[in-house]
Amino acid sequence: MKRERSGSLLTLGLCGGYFLVLLDVTVVNVALPSIGSGLHATVTGLAWVVDAYAVPLAALLLASGAIGDSLGHRRVVVSGFLGFGLASVVCALAPSAPVLIAGRALQGVCAALMLPGTLALLAESAADDRARIRAVGLWAAVGGAALPAGPFLGGLLTEAAGWRAVFWLNVPVIIAALVPVVRLTGPGDRPGSGNRVDWPGAALLVVVIGSAVTAVIQADVSPRLSIGMVVLMIIACAAFRRIERTAGHPLLRVPAPARRPLGAASAIAGLMNLCSLGSLFLLTQVFQDTYRLAPFAAGLLLLPAMLPLPLLGVPAGRLVGRIGPWRTSVLGLAVAAAGLAGLAASIGRPDYPVLIGSLALWGSGLGILTPAIVAAALRAVPGAAGIASGASNTARQAGGALGVAVFAALAGSPDDRAFAQHTSWLLAGAAGVFTVTALASFGVRAAAVRAAAVHAGRGDTADHVDRHDDRDGQPVDRR
Repeated sequence: MKRERSGSLLTLGLCGGYFLVLLDVTVVNVALPSIGSGLHATVTGLAWVVDAYAVPLAALLLASGAIGDSLGHRRVVVSGFLGFGLASVVCALAPSAPVLIAGRALQGVCAALMLPGTLALLAESAADDRARIRAVGLWAAVGGAALPAGPFLGGLLTEAAGWRAVFWLNVPVIIAALVPVVRLTGPGDRPGSGNRVDWPGAALLVVVIGSAVTAVIQADVSPRLSIGMVVLMIIACAAFRRIERTAGHPLLRVPAPARRPLGAASAIAGLMNLCSLGSLFLLTQVFQDTYRLAPFAAGLLLLPAMLPLPLLGVPAGRLVGRIGPWRTSVLGLAVAAAGLAGLAASIGRPDYPVLIGSLALWGSGLGILTPAIVAAALRAVPGAAGIASGASNTARQAGGALGVAVFAALAGSPDDRAFAQHTSWLLAGAAGVFTVTALASFGVRAAAVRAAAVHAGRGDTADHVDRHDDRDGQPVDRR
């Protein structure tokens, strides 16, 4: 009984850490107008408040799993928890925007250390396969709940106690989560798996993503800096590619046949977050600065877009099993595009029924698309879930960071009278991107089916595309 209680506390603690990692991706958005007025931050500063967290999270995800394998996942997770709690205190007490941005960057580094380790510890500490499946299911469910909770909690805390409460929230959760993790002994505490960390590759990936985001955000403020960042990004990309080809333990070792389908799945995952987090960044400001809604009301208004993501996870998974990941992805992209188009048409004049319906449609599309594109990545590299998950998660976080930067740069300041109109144009552009990506996914599906047929030794002619299902390359009885 005591052992079961200890295991339950450990599961809750690790799930709590994972919840905070994903919560802090979106919880700050509704608080941005209050942060801007409280710290006199410009639109560029507000974009950095979001992206200072997203950039290190995206860049270090691939390396952090290897760091945990090398040093022991418990040590890495405990370090991440402690650092995340300290960074949250820095953010909560920040006297200026630069200090807040620095605190957010530290949060992002520690979040990257926490995320892979929480799942690894859950898997390693489970008593048997059944317990492991239950723990991983709870982990995934808690992560799904973090996305709708972000805007809601952000709005509630900002209106009730000010924007600093958004960061104080992390401290008691971290303290409660630390206790069972610190007491853990077992496989997760043993370092030395033999996996080496590709430190040069990890550093270059930080430079690539950071310079790309900086180039976009600083384009209007400092064009010369922006140009310099583009040059740095190109050099870092070339160096990263060279190092990864020759490294004994690269960040991402992808078999040649899987590169195209995994690359396509990761690209779609990146575009999904680019458009979605960029749109969310603007919508939270339109609702408060243009519609004059209170933070809590703005958070509530976003719930129709956020709730479908966890609610549709299981049904979308079943749909993937029936029609395959690429057809499901096309459906999700099309539904999300329709929702974004509705938002673009209604955002200039607050027609709330249309607005709420469009938000729900957009969120439903994302709820269908997310499991499908993860499944597509996993099936691109059979037997190597870590590679597929690492590539997909890195692409999503990097895409989200770039999306905030691009949408913030193009929309301009919320004080501008044309801000809502600019937001409308960008939402329409996002709808167009989703539509084009949906059409392109048909070609990706055909290539994936052909690759599966070739792998199975059945040839690569076009008729195989018609006779094989994209679920696993097996023949389908269409009688």
